[in-house]
This record gives sequence, C-alpha cells and structure tokens, in this order.
Amino acid sequence: MAGSDPEKLVAKADKMTKLSFTRWNADWKNATVLYEQAAVAFRLAKHYEKAKLAFEKASKGQEMLSSPWDAAKHMESAAAMAKEQGTWNEVSDFYKRASELYIECGRSQPASDALGKGARALEDSLPEEAAQLYIYACDILEEDEKEQMAFDLYRAAASVYIKLEKFEDAATMLLRLGLAADKCSAKNSQCKAYLSAIIVYLYIHDFKQAEKCYNDCLQTDVFMGSDQFRVASKLISAYREGDIEEIKRIGQSSNISSLDHVIIRLARKLPTGELDVVRDEAVDEPGGELDEDNLI
Repeated sequence: MAGSDPEKLVAKADKMTKLSFTRWNADWKNATVLYEQAAVAFRLAKHYEKAKLAFEKASKGQEMLSSPWDAAKHMESAAAMAKEQGTWNEVSDFYKRASELYIECGRSQPASDALGKGARALEDSLPEEAAQLYIYACDILEEDEKEQMAFDLYRAAASVYIKLEKFEDAATMLLRLGLAADKCSAKNSQCKAYLSAIIVYLYIHDFKQAEKCYNDCLQTDVFMGSDQFRVASKLISAYREGDIEEIKRIGQSSNISSLDHVIIRLARKLPTGELDVVRDEAVDEPGGELDEDNLI
C-alpha cells in the first residue's frame, strides 16, 4: 500500500511541517506519527541512515509537542542507528542529546543511563570520548545524590583510562568511587576502591603518590578495619623493604583476586620498577623505615 511506503511517509510529514502560503501552522502532531512509522519501517528494512534521520525528525516532533521523554527515546533510537553505521561521533552526540532531554523531564537515572550506553558503544572506537561520557553520567547521579547507582560507571571509566594508560586519571576515578561508596555506607566497595587506587599508583611506580593515597585512606575508620587495609599496608611495607617476593606473593593473594579484573592484572605485574630507590628514600625520610607492626 502506498501509504505504508516509508519514503512517502517522510515526504508527507515534511510537507506538514513546512510553512507556506497555504499552510500557516506546522502540523507536528500528525507529522510526528508519520516520522515514527517511517523510522520503524526503515529500521526493519535495515536502512539505517534513513531510519536515523526519521528518528531524528520524530524526536524533533516530540519536542515541538512538549514531550521531551518521547523525544529522548527517539534520540536514543537514532543513536542506535548511528551505531549500526559506525558513525561514532553521531553516536556520542545523539546519546548526549537524549540525556539532556531526560534531564528536562527531571529524570536523572535515564539521563545517566543514556550516557552510559553511549560510553559502552564508544569504548573501542573512541575511548577518550567514552571515558568522558562515563564521567558525565557519574556527575548527573552525584548531583541528584544517587551515587549508589553510579558504582559501575566509576569502575567502567577507570577501566577505560587504564586501557588508555592514563593511570592517574584511573586512580582519580577509583578514589571518586571510594568517596561515593562512603556516602552510601557501601563499605566493601569503598575499601576495594581505595586499595585499587593504591595498586594503580604502584603499577606506574609512583611510590610517593601511592603512599600519600594510602595515608589519606587511613583517615577513614572503615578502611582501617578492612582486609583491604591489611593488604595495602603489607604492599607499602614490602616496597619500602625492597621485598620483591613479598610483593609478588601479595599480588597473588585472595584479597587481590576479589578486585576488578583490570586491577588484578596490574597487581600481578608488580613490581614494575627498581625498588632500590624506594628503599633509599624510605631510609632518608624522617622516621626511617616503615615498621609494619605499626600498620596493623
């Protein structure tokens, strides 16, 4: 039937939205229905470029009809079509726009979810952009005091940064996870995040930063009483003593095995540099070498 031809549906809808001497008001209500029908038909036929454009127009129509929720849904569909095409910049743009529309509805969770979907789609092709989308997704939930919903997003961002070898950024995300977990009284996640950050710094052989991170984490009673604290204290002590075998043993321990896979891989490669410098610095510092008995 001619009326079901998606090309003709789009053409008819386009006419409804264009003003002329005979049409003084755009008919967005009926046009949007036609765009939606056309988009679905194009998608079923795997004409992804045409489906993407039709979903964009359907989203615009729902905006004009003051329905940002439906507009966001259509924008996510456009993003899915862009993903099928491998047009990754559009994937990012569409998911960002969908998130903005969800925000207009006052819905932080789907707004964050949209960015998370975009980030996952971009991890292989545009990892830098993926990390940024994960961060934006976390920001939205933090602003709405829903940090407990962001734990996987923090971890995902850290994982992407590790793959990019941006280890300081990865540690920053892990510490953000620790703070978020603290607010939610998620003690296990908090302590694992702190230990993971320390391991990241040790992996890049930045012992001073690892030790500073460790000392900062000691300010929290939860960490002080945890298994992760005991592992961290033993690692710091082993580094100061230059005990390679002890570092390797700790890297294979069960407490390390309970961390995220990307962190486990880093821990099992420790130590990554010469330990003589670390040991010499420890001796030169006020207070001399670290006494492990004082750490436990």
